[in-house]
Amino acid sequence: MCTTCGCGSGDTKIEGEAHAGEHRHADGTVHRHEHDHGHAHAHDHEHAHGPGCGHDHAHHDGHAHAPGLSPARMVQIEQDILAKNDQHARFNREFLAERGIFAVNLVSSPGSGKTTLLTESIKRLLPALPVTVIEGDQQTTHDAERIRATGARALQINTGKGCHLDASMVERALERLQPPAESVLFIENVGNLVCPAAFDLGEAHKVVVLSVTEGEDKPLKYPDMFRAATLMLLNKVDLLPYLTFDVARCIEYARRVNPAIEVMQVSATKGDGMDAWLAWVRLHAVTARHARVPSKVVTE
Repeated sequence: MCTTCGCGSGDTKIEGEAHAGEHRHADGTVHRHEHDHGHAHAHDHEHAHGPGCGHDHAHHDGHAHAPGLSPARMVQIEQDILAKNDQHARFNREFLAERGIFAVNLVSSPGSGKTTLLTESIKRLLPALPVTVIEGDQQTTHDAERIRATGARALQINTGKGCHLDASMVERALERLQPPAESVLFIENVGNLVCPAAFDLGEAHKVVVLSVTEGEDKPLKYPDMFRAATLMLLNKVDLLPYLTFDVARCIEYARRVNPAIEVMQVSATKGDGMDAWLAWVRLHAVTARHARVPSKVVTE
């Protein structure tokens, strides 16, 4: 169980891996993981608030509790989990930098249109710009199959009871996926505006997708996510004539919690704003390519 958010762990499945907790190298050898992956497990007897993820990560205020655990101990556990995650994130960031790969962590609540936005983006980016995708969902490979239908390579991570991707999962997926140098990697996180905010995956940017069918006050309700994001894509704007969603208020709320956040209004299905969004992706892909850090050459 993850003590940071209370979600389950230990049943993560990555497409193509021989066994949960193992991954196979190119030479056929199998590396067995110790199943930490940034989480504490049930046998540690250090559980968080419960199996749900309806609370945020602010355990430091002393209100979070668990039987037999002091608030100070819970804070220490959370710090250890995130520190371990950050080690994996640094490895991922180095892996990507050496290859000049621009990585985006797409985050949102369920139903924002994130996967449709992604498929439509890929269709417009290919074949000029290579794209690979790491898909995160609790169950099924439906979204990875939708991505592969565009011609892009994709790998599904099923988190089981987990409500977010962590950097260790992404590290394992990168090893299997091996995205080409000087390409774009999209990481579509599990639909959740709480937990993914705390977990660095090694990406260059978090991009939060908010649809106009949701409340305009989402940035105030989930400030950690909007504070962590570089860009907010306000999706499904083609539906605005049929809704009472206040765009200006939503943007003001987002900038109240993150004054530096960029905002673009898009419609993945109708194409509104897609040119600006894809220009942003291409610009950062060029920057990543120019900043490419050659891997260290070992000489005897």
